[in-house]
Amino acid sequence: MKFLLAILLVLLNACSESDGGSAAGSMEVVEDSLSGMMRFSVSNAVVTLGTDDATAKSNERPQMRVVLDYGFSLGKHEVTCGEFNDLMKPATGLKFDCDSKDLPATDLTYYDAVLFANERSKAEKFDTAYTYSKAYFDNDKHCTNMEGFAFHPDVDGYRLPTEAEWVLAAMAYWNVSDGWTADNSDYKLHKVCSKVKSDNLVCDVVGNAMEWVNDWLGGFRDTTLTNFVGAPDGGAMGERVVKGGSYRSSPESINLYSRGDIYTVTSSTRADYVGFRLAFGAIPGATWMGSDGKAASSRVIPLANSAKIRSETGTYKTKLAFRNDVTGNLAFIDYASGILTVNEISDSIEVYHPEISPDGKRVAFCTRIEGVSGKSSLYVRDLNVNGSNLVKLDVESAAIPRWRVLDNGDTAIVYVTDAGNNKDDAAFASTSTWQVKFAKGKFGKPEKLFDGAYHGGISEDNTLAVTGARLLRARIAKSGSTVKDKARDTVWYGEEQACNASLAKDGSKRTIFLDFAGKTGKKFVGKDYVTHERLLMADSNGKLVNSIAAPKGYTFDHSEWATGGEDLVVATLTNSNGAHSKIVLVNVADSSIVELVESDELWHPSLWVKKTDGADSDVKLDADSAGVYFTEQGGEAAIILRYKMELLWKYMDTANVVIVGSSRPLDGIAPSVFSDKFFAINLANVPNMVAVSDYLLTNYAFPHVKKLKYIIISLDIDLWYHGETETYNFFNKEYESYPGYVYDRNHDFWKDGVPNQLASLTSESMGVYEYYDVLMESRGFSYGESGTWGGTPTVDNDSTWMDYASANFYSSFNHLKNILQNAENYGVYVVGVVFPQNPNFKKTGSFGRYGIRRSEAPKLLKEIQELEKEYPHFVFMDENKMGDHDYTDEMATNKDHLCYLGAKQLTSRLDSLLKTLK
Repeated sequence: MKFLLAILLVLLNACSESDGGSAAGSMEVVEDSLSGMMRFSVSNAVVTLGTDDATAKSNERPQMRVVLDYGFSLGKHEVTCGEFNDLMKPATGLKFDCDSKDLPATDLTYYDAVLFANERSKAEKFDTAYTYSKAYFDNDKHCTNMEGFAFHPDVDGYRLPTEAEWVLAAMAYWNVSDGWTADNSDYKLHKVCSKVKSDNLVCDVVGNAMEWVNDWLGGFRDTTLTNFVGAPDGGAMGERVVKGGSYRSSPESINLYSRGDIYTVTSSTRADYVGFRLAFGAIPGATWMGSDGKAASSRVIPLANSAKIRSETGTYKTKLAFRNDVTGNLAFIDYASGILTVNEISDSIEVYHPEISPDGKRVAFCTRIEGVSGKSSLYVRDLNVNGSNLVKLDVESAAIPRWRVLDNGDTAIVYVTDAGNNKDDAAFASTSTWQVKFAKGKFGKPEKLFDGAYHGGISEDNTLAVTGARLLRARIAKSGSTVKDKARDTVWYGEEQACNASLAKDGSKRTIFLDFAGKTGKKFVGKDYVTHERLLMADSNGKLVNSIAAPKGYTFDHSEWATGGEDLVVATLTNSNGAHSKIVLVNVADSSIVELVESDELWHPSLWVKKTDGADSDVKLDADSAGVYFTEQGGEAAIILRYKMELLWKYMDTANVVIVGSSRPLDGIAPSVFSDKFFAINLANVPNMVAVSDYLLTNYAFPHVKKLKYIIISLDIDLWYHGETETYNFFNKEYESYPGYVYDRNHDFWKDGVPNQLASLTSESMGVYEYYDVLMESRGFSYGESGTWGGTPTVDNDSTWMDYASANFYSSFNHLKNILQNAENYGVYVVGVVFPQNPNFKKTGSFGRYGIRRSEAPKLLKEIQELEKEYPHFVFMDENKMGDHDYTDEMATNKDHLCYLGAKQLTSRLDSLLKTLK
């Protein structure tokens, strides 16, 4: 039976533009030949994503229009437990013990859903829409990470729906009263399609299970995009989009534009209320939009994760810079972050031959390519997302810059006046090689080194310089020479054609280069090959000593030695169509090749590897475990705690105030505001139950913060309905995914003394370094956006939860008592703060954002305050006062968080209070 929807200019009475989701164009929906799927035939449908509501999250604003002009299929319902087990148990061993096979499959990661989609594609003889080189699983057989993960929108296969597809379909069936929500679900999952029954409906888009969609979570812009598929990557936190609310969501909090959960959702997140439904079909002309707001029909996809990079380079402190030839921009990846984000610096300057500075902080580049004569400009800029502090060398022409550390420790850049074809002797002699010092963001005075454009590098001992742009030329000087002393110019490789010469930066004076399948190379290799198929290496005398073949179907280009990485070379791979589609890492010691990045056209890679400090060679700690508090699969809790652990070890001999709790003190207590008498570190994290604070204080702060006198903890009683559930108690189970915590536990949390190296190993470990400056400089304080409390707020949970979850409340209450008892033993004061929330909760029946009846909250707060009698070092501080507080609109970020102005007022009050405690 055919179910037809005619969508005209103002479509779907169930939603309005203020809620997101209005559409224009036409759409026909019929039952699909694919089992359990509905087919959506779409023509110029305009879907509105996001909202202009000022109280919405920043990543949900503003409204953005998406035109969909292709057909796709969508599951009638969420994938069920039975369907999931049938495919995944034999594939990966993952099996759910569900009360019914018809319940939605939940408590699974994004990658679990991806694997299911691939398994169904394979079962039905379709190509797979997702590819990866390696999958990582936890002890419960959930997939937590994928190395080399890529989504291919051009493939006709099963996949997750895009956010735009999901919203388009949901609009047709959007009625919150038709969903299993907190009002009618009894706080449990229900069988799919059991609320509204019809063979021709897409059901459960509202409530029951919240749903994964395919998109990375990026920002919106006030623009119109065609066939939008989300952000090109996950940004600083690797966030994903989930849609639709769940059985535990209040109806008022479910809308079309919402894109996430209460806390950050990453690809490895699991929750017992999040499932997924499948989509099917290729997306023609897919469009991505990055954080810069610029749409693109192609993207740069990182293939090697940080763990893989560390295994190859020996450190997370590795950066890759390159030219995106489609845009002409400089792009880079910082592998120390643990989140594979490709940052692209957009401006009008052409970028060729970028090279990262020896300290990894800057990049030099020029505006003309090797082998092409003409004037070139040379620039240096900071290697950050803004490409800040751009400076230009004021000379007539400067090409192919190479950084160099001089004998006296100064940093300089070597460049050539012209990087054109070097085959003609006279033309080559008319060019020259120069050097200019670079310090404090400025160029010094350029000085000529010698004639000839030797842009392949100069050895540390000044005895060898090389270049290749038709001929492989070498400049050879006597031992002990200075860079300006006379030398012998010669041509290596039998004067056969060669290019892309690069001199090793480790003192070995090895030269890598590419050739044009010359006789000399073929004789050395022992068989025929094609142009650029082999990466050749010569010793300091020009003698061939190694040859490495490109992967089948590819040839090399743009080969360069890594900075700081012995035996490591980066190069591009050119496919059969001549496109530079990949960047690879080549280990010349074992001829292994690791794919780093893929896209349409990638040029001129530069890899920087932080040299290991020799002083660390005698470290007794296991560097693969000690201080490793974050890995690629880490979510919001892990990355925040990773920085909090660094703060702990850094200031354990200095701090006398430790702040713990949820996102409310994270945003609401600023260590810098305290007077000089108090040195505070903010260890608050997200998500947080009192159990997390208890664990941190018992195992870390109490025994190791030597001057500890005061603890400040948030009393978020509306959140206490979570108790010690796995999702909200990081130290219940999730912490076991991060070696540092397990290593600490296995060493009895260093009760006999913290090793000196632990602080440095923590600092050197993986982390999302975009957050580093903010959290480290503020000693753990996160500056919330300026906003307002908003109008009458919605309640994000059932306010009656004390009726059925009082045990959770008292679990948190008992953890608080344990903290207070420890504080008595250590002689430490504990200040428990009830944080201000939207005063308009007085107009609702709820105490705060997550519930508790207003009628029962005073009694519970009084019960906590009574602990002052039992524990003399405990001070109860109520800054909410049931909404009758003096924190104004301008002091709020949203309905339950303070911005800096509010944090300043609250911290000042805490400062005054601490001064009274003797």
